Amino acid sequence: MKMCADELVEIANSSTDDTSSKKIGNKSKKKKKEKSSKKNVKKRKHEDKSPKKTKKDKKKRKLREENSHDVPAGGIQQQQLPTPATNQQHFPFQYQHILAPMVGASELAFRLLCRKYGATLSYTPMMSASEFVQEAANAKNGITNSDICEFQTIPQDRPLVCHFSANDPQDFARAAALVEPYCDAIDLNLGCPQRTAYLGHFGSYLLGKEDRQLIVDIIRAGSKAVSKPIFVKIRLLDTIEETIELCHQLRDAGASLIAIHARYRASWERTGPGARDGPAMLDQVKKVKESMPDFPIVSNGNVITYDDVVHNQTLTGADGIMSAEGILNNPALYLPRYGDLDKDGERSIELQKLSPLNDGKMNQNTGNASDKASRKLNKKLREIVAIEQKIAESGEDSINDDQRNKLQAKSKLQAKLLEIENSSKCNEESNQIPESDATPKTTTVKLRDLAESGRNPLSLAQEYISLVKQYPMKIRSVVFHTRRICKDLFEKYQLMEECIACTSVEEVEIVLSKCAKYAANPQSFHYDQEKATRDKEALENKRLEEGKRKRYEDRMIRKAKREGLSDLHHYLRMGAEVPSIETVKKLKKAPQEERLSVWKKNHSQHCMAYHLEEGGCKRDRSCAFIHVAATSKLIFVEDAEVAG
Repeated sequence: MKMCADELVEIANSSTDDTSSKKIGNKSKKKKKEKSSKKNVKKRKHEDKSPKKTKKDKKKRKLREENSHDVPAGGIQQQQLPTPATNQQHFPFQYQHILAPMVGASELAFRLLCRKYGATLSYTPMMSASEFVQEAANAKNGITNSDICEFQTIPQDRPLVCHFSANDPQDFARAAALVEPYCDAIDLNLGCPQRTAYLGHFGSYLLGKEDRQLIVDIIRAGSKAVSKPIFVKIRLLDTIEETIELCHQLRDAGASLIAIHARYRASWERTGPGARDGPAMLDQVKKVKESMPDFPIVSNGNVITYDDVVHNQTLTGADGIMSAEGILNNPALYLPRYGDLDKDGERSIELQKLSPLNDGKMNQNTGNASDKASRKLNKKLREIVAIEQKIAESGEDSINDDQRNKLQAKSKLQAKLLEIENSSKCNEESNQIPESDATPKTTTVKLRDLAESGRNPLSLAQEYISLVKQYPMKIRSVVFHTRRICKDLFEKYQLMEECIACTSVEEVEIVLSKCAKYAANPQSFHYDQEKATRDKEALENKRLEEGKRKRYEDRMIRKAKREGLSDLHHYLRMGAEVPSIETVKKLKKAPQEERLSVWKKNHSQHCMAYHLEEGGCKRDRSCAFIHVAATSKLIFVEDAEVAG
């Protein structure tokens, strides 16, 4: 999809609401026979999860479902499965099976692949709100949206959540306004554990008490700037009570959904409570959901198979399950949600035909007056739902007169919304192109055929490469996804190192062709013992360096303690930057004095001899400094980038 920069800047500066497809909870009116006490109000909220529907409610729900995303973008017409009571009552799209946001990994091609095989909602990679706004402001006519923080999307890539890191309310609000016409929700990252997040003061490092007002202000600013819902992705705080308090504050600030990565927020050294190893603590997600029964909560963690998806949703009561690691290994993770892949093989599945990236029909309804009115009404009704939830938890005395007036206007707002939706429905029917004249935009396949390709890692990888050719992505991401999908096959046929060394999509295809040849005729593969020995030594060296890093960090923290520094990570931030290949080449030609100056300033934690001396570091394993390869745009640091 091509989108000129002037469009983006105009969107960012405009106060006009853009396209939205929100859905309010369709709770019916309750006739009060007597004034309820606080206890009775709370009790009713827990017990009355399936209120009786009036004819008006049923008609309104039917209209919304008809106008929602019935066919997942890039994917399959949904065969409805049982969903939690709150799912699809808050938004006009399913959010039960979610592709997590991953830097460098949840890009357009991979999103479309996951959607085809069952993902109902996808997040973009993490984008910096400040950089997004700056790049949009500096862009010129003809610059595609893919040049702005690598943001790419097409009409079939829906529903979509645009995922931002931010530590400034205005930056987040402006970025949200830029992407609003091209997504269904905007998400604030409060879960990233990367060290860059620590240095840049964003992600999980904003979850401390000292920054609580800041993140509340960020969410409020985003909620006021756009009519699309604001989502938040967080990690657990030190105690469950603190996590519950945080979630209630985020909701009250204007968040419409909270995704919880059920591991503790990160610390710089990434040990103890902030470590990313070990199972996620799903019992804490359950407690959060129990404290907010009518608010959408998504659980993230401990998902490798579809059985895990079902188990985790049952255990936590969450409205949706989000996967990162599991779906990287198997993009067809969510495929079983359509039913038994063997017994229901004859079921017909509709797949949408994908648009090219420069399709000008990305958002045909941005100027529709009825859509804008509908979004404004939805926003007001969402505020009313939040007020009702507040009453349920704290009683009627907890709200002010202005909030009471909003509650009284609820029925009028619902009537106006229904009137607009009926009118829009009539217009759509009158403007509909006759079926005989319309170009077919879907194709039909049998579920058994989809299951056959979804169960074959090689087929999934080849399909991903086809999507990459249509929607180009950096080669490091292409290599990363290919080796994750085909990990077992690559290790079996000793192709992993060859895949990692690829510098083009064509080279990746050659590796996949070799793999297909060996898989079809295993006798054609001959095991190389020398290569296996080299690979084993490389793995051992990597583990050694990881241990050395840990020991170095322990020393630096002890040093800060001895010196009485309040910031125990003071020395860990000094010289932590990994030198780039370009820097190494330049410094090899520079005088010794310049070498020392640059190295001490930027790379003092790393071994200068390892990078600059002929033959490398002679101390090898006994060296106290870090030995890691210089970085380049082709290198994908998995632990640093697949995060959040």
